[in-house]
Amino acid sequence: MIIKSAEFLISNKDIKKCPEPVKPEYAFIGRSNVGKSSLINMITGKKNMAKTSSTPGKTKLINHFIINDEWYLVDLPGLGFAKVSKKERSGIEEIISDYLLSRKNLLNTFILIDSRLKPQNIDIEFINWMGEKRVPFVLVFTKVDKNTKNTLHKNIEYYKKFLLKYWEELPRIFITSSEKKIGRDDILEFIEETNKVFPF
Repeated sequence: MIIKSAEFLISNKDIKKCPEPVKPEYAFIGRSNVGKSSLINMITGKKNMAKTSSTPGKTKLINHFIINDEWYLVDLPGLGFAKVSKKERSGIEEIISDYLLSRKNLLNTFILIDSRLKPQNIDIEFINWMGEKRVPFVLVFTKVDKNTKNTLHKNIEYYKKFLLKYWEELPRIFITSSEKKIGRDDILEFIEETNKVFPF
C-alpha cells in the first residue's frame, strides 16, 4: 500500500462523536512510552502526524485520522497512564473499552509491545481481555533496533511461551522500528489485505 494522503480528523472521548463507521478502521494502543506516536508517524510517512512527547501518557483521547480517504487510523490512549489520578485513569480505561467494544467497523487493533522488555503484567492482562471480548488484534514489537538480534529473539520467544500459557494459538506478530522504518511495509500490506473484507 502506498500512502497518498493522511489527515487528522477529530479527537474526542465520546464514542458517539467518532466518525460514521462507514470505512475500515484500525486502532493502535500500548503502554505509555512504547513508541506508539513514532510508529504511527512512520506508517503514515508524516513526522508530526501523531504528537510525540518525552512525557509518557499524553494521549488521553480517541484520535481519528483518515488515510488515503479509504480507512481510519485511530490513536488510542495509552495503557498504564503516567501521573494521573485514579479517577482520571478509570475514565480513560472506560473510553478505551467503550471504543473497542462498540466500533463495528474496527477490523483490527495493533497492540504495541516494547521489544526490550520481558512480558509486563499490564500487557498480558490487556491481551487476555481482548481475547475474552473477542476483539481482533495483532501484536507489534517496537524499538527492535534498540536490541541485539540475540536479545530480541530471546524476548519475543519468552513472550510467546508466556502467552501460550493462556492461548492455544498465538496472534500474528509484527517486528518494527520507527527509526529504521522496519515493519512498515508488512503492516501496510496487512491493512490492505484486511480492508478487502469491508464492507461486511
